[in-house]
Amino acid sequence: MRAVVPRGRTVAAAAADSPRISVIIPALNESAHVLATLDRLQALRRRGHEVIVVDGGSSDTTVSLAMTAADRVICSGRGRARQMNAGAEIAGGDNFWFLHADTQVPQDADRLINAALGSGIHGWGRFDVRLDDDGRLLRCVSLLMNLRSRLTGIATGDQGLFMTRAAFDRIGGFEDIPLMEDIAASRALRRLSRPVALRAHLQTSARRWRRHGVCTTILTMWSLRLGYFLGVPAHRLARFYSVHSG
Repeated sequence: MRAVVPRGRTVAAAAADSPRISVIIPALNESAHVLATLDRLQALRRRGHEVIVVDGGSSDTTVSLAMTAADRVICSGRGRARQMNAGAEIAGGDNFWFLHADTQVPQDADRLINAALGSGIHGWGRFDVRLDDDGRLLRCVSLLMNLRSRLTGIATGDQGLFMTRAAFDRIGGFEDIPLMEDIAASRALRRLSRPVALRAHLQTSARRWRRHGVCTTILTMWSLRLGYFLGVPAHRLARFYSVHSG
């Protein structure tokens, strides 16, 4: 892991009774989205939380853009699990929030996270998600994603997994697999407690759905999750995903 810029804490310290959150964002060639994501996180930084961007080897301007709006930007090996673990390794927060680089967050997200984790009953949770598309079909997809997560206690990376540092340590971080690291982490975390399912929305890019088509994307994701449930190795699922999303 190579540090690009340790900017340090440039904002006032968080209130003594408010746990500090480390927002950890894995990124790869996200120059079109990362600044919009980071812009929404500036209110959290002003309240004393930290934002860490972990780049997986971008060939665009992701790193230079992130350096203008994050507390720390580091480089690690490619792969979301590896990148998120690298961010957690240098994080100084009491709670961790793992966020995709194409996501818009509520301005009071830090208060929602700390309130959700503050009771000590739940060690982790996630937000509802909304795709940035007003089409009826994609609105339905968002609703079903959130409903499925509530019923199963399994969250996806799009939903912004958050957890206490202690919960992260207890599960040993994210399993270093090329796909389904969020599902694996949810399964491990679910053994510690049920997740808090916040109804506040994260808005995430619908680019994957637009590029490949809604039905094709749904079938692909269902196939991947079924394969994972049946024990197909993650590296084989990653090859399947690469073929069907290329």
